[in-house]
Amino acid sequence: MAQQTTQAARTVSTRIRAAAHRLRRVTPRDVRRLAAQWVRSSPGTHTWLAILAVTSTVMALAPSDVRSYLLHRFSTNLVELHRHPIRVLIGSAFWIETPSGFLFYAVLFELVHAPAERWLGTWRWLFTAASAHVGATLLSQKAVFFGIRDDRLPHSLAHAVDIGVSYGLAGVVGVLTYRVARPWRWAYLAAILGFFAYPLLTDARATYTDLGHLTAALIGLCCHAVTPVTPATQCRPEGSRTGGGKNGGAAEAGEVRTGRKAG
Repeated sequence: MAQQTTQAARTVSTRIRAAAHRLRRVTPRDVRRLAAQWVRSSPGTHTWLAILAVTSTVMALAPSDVRSYLLHRFSTNLVELHRHPIRVLIGSAFWIETPSGFLFYAVLFELVHAPAERWLGTWRWLFTAASAHVGATLLSQKAVFFGIRDDRLPHSLAHAVDIGVSYGLAGVVGVLTYRVARPWRWAYLAAILGFFAYPLLTDARATYTDLGHLTAALIGLCCHAVTPVTPATQCRPEGSRTGGGKNGGAAEAGEVRTGRKAG
């Protein structure tokens, strides 16, 4: 036993030394190659992120009056949705109101969008994010419309600035539920639903944006159909094809002998 423990320790030590040696041999060219592979593995995410970098730079450098014009031109408020629905529904996803928040969103894109795109594929990922963005926007603005009509919300909200990428992020967070293995999936689901529903349930000052985030997450959960299908043969343990154990083997043998399904 002591000899086996010593041998195992030597094996681990050898592997650690080998890994350290490989790290020492990493060159700037290797880093560039790995970065290129990372970007190519999720092109949609990084294209979106590049556009956000450009628009955030424009917002940071533009005079205040130009910044206000751009924000309102691409806002999905009631006025702009009535006048230019296609333009604002698409354009609002490529601007963020505070340019200094770009780095925060860049981290979220790498943690949420990039893994989801590699898992779903670019088009299914884009469908999920776009569905959440558009669906949550329309539902939350409908709530604003009814609130203004019933004098529960100020009329100025019809012209409010409403841009950003958070609805798309929330939708992809929702669909990633199906990426988490059971039983952890249920804990993940409870966590995201609690996170997005908490403001609406506890804060009387919750806004239409909070409603939009919860709606987007629920839309993501409804996108189960776009997730990759795991073959049934990979999900069931060996020997369980016809019920498992001796009985399953006997039934399978019976099928072979008689040339028809058992029973």
